[in-house]
Amino acid sequence: MKSFLAKKEEIQRKWLIVDADGAILGRLAAKIAPILMGKTKPIYTPNVDTGDFVIVINAEKVRLTGKKEEAKEYETYSHYPGGHKYISFKAMMAKKPEKIIELAVKRMMPKNTLARHMMKKLKIYRGNEHKHAAQKPQILEL
Repeated sequence: MKSFLAKKEEIQRKWLIVDADGAILGRLAAKIAPILMGKTKPIYTPNVDTGDFVIVINAEKVRLTGKKEEAKEYETYSHYPGGHKYISFKAMMAKKPEKIIELAVKRMMPKNTLARHMMKKLKIYRGNEHKHAAQKPQILEL
């Protein structure tokens, strides 16, 4: 008996849409990451990108539990002296709510080159509108 290995040409990709309205950030990211990797499909192969496309709408309505809204900070570093910058969750939510979901999902992905290709299949938008209606996305309940 031979093991099945998925080939890049044989993969059928679906488009899924997720509404982040009232969703908890970590739990939302934990559901999205396996879909992008393809772990929800029976043809999953670790060295091939078998995942589906995921569209996240209402990114600005995602929430955190407990006191994390006041305590959570995002850190960036420019690799120059004094280049550390910290931005609070509330400030990031006001400026770039899409980046919050992107970082949460990215940190749950494998740490390799293939993950960069998988992350390109994640589309995040503020509000209800998105520009992928032609792909006929299916609604995914989380």
